[in-house]
Amino acid sequence: MIYLHGAALLVAFAILFKCADLFVDGASRIATILNIPKLVIGIVLVGLATTAPEFAVSVIAAIRGLPEIALGNAIGSVIVDDGVALALAAILAPTVIFINCRMLRIIGAFLLSIDFLAYFLARDGVLSRWEGLILLSLLGVYFVLLFKVRIFRESGLIDGNEEAISSGPRLSKAVRRDLKAPATKVLLGLAGVIITAEVIVWSAEYFARYFAIPEIIIGSTIVAVGTSLPEVSTCITAALRQEGELAVGNILGADVLNILWIIGVASMTNPIIVDREIINFKFPYMILMVTVMLVLMRIGCRLNRYKGFILLGFYLLYLFLTFHLFL
Repeated sequence: MIYLHGAALLVAFAILFKCADLFVDGASRIATILNIPKLVIGIVLVGLATTAPEFAVSVIAAIRGLPEIALGNAIGSVIVDDGVALALAAILAPTVIFINCRMLRIIGAFLLSIDFLAYFLARDGVLSRWEGLILLSLLGVYFVLLFKVRIFRESGLIDGNEEAISSGPRLSKAVRRDLKAPATKVLLGLAGVIITAEVIVWSAEYFARYFAIPEIIIGSTIVAVGTSLPEVSTCITAALRQEGELAVGNILGADVLNILWIIGVASMTNPIIVDREIINFKFPYMILMVTVMLVLMRIGCRLNRYKGFILLGFYLLYLFLTFHLFL
């Protein structure tokens, strides 16, 4: 049985990266056709799509009464996104990844604010349904502001007046026709990414239980890495295709969604009760990881290989501390 899981893992990895290539190509083409900055496409479209596995796993874990996996997966995914996905994108990119620092200031400040808020809400060891509702409400505010102000005004899709903002952009028949092929690529690539990611999580969980690894470690490391594989594969593929802005947008969007969407819905589904010792390690380290990522991107408004190695180093430190404290 162990050989079956091992073989499934290898095949799933190969398919995963091929599907990610299809997904990135389609998303990049949509950005070009609609004249939307690729950072924005990454934050919204790619961020929503690639966090689907985290959402499914955390909500199912909450329903089944596995709060440590539900919360550990969401927080661990933020740390994996910043310390593995973005790190590998920076390391493997053939050129330096340039950052839109004006957008980064806004999204970065918002991301840090919700990280601190989530930690404040969880410090008593419980994330109730009401606290989950608070997080989801903030997600609604985030999307309204992003869509109505930043995306359409900066992309030139609307002229900025209130009537245009409320009615939204109107796409011509020619544009809609041009969107069909890249949209199909996005959907096919996303389906492949999610399916193969599920196979990888299935195999990884088998190995974890086979070697008797504790639940909190499974949730915050193995499951988090597994459900973050869409972000990892998408980031690496985008970087190799010199679409670094798409990779950065994906990570920023995924980080926001992991906190507001995934933790919010999971805690509304079933209140999350977790040991305070876990809360007081996971949340502060997540905040540290996000802060380091934002600072490195802000310096020179670019990401390069040495910054990628710094992020990867912080992730390896996280693994060491997790196993040292909870194994």
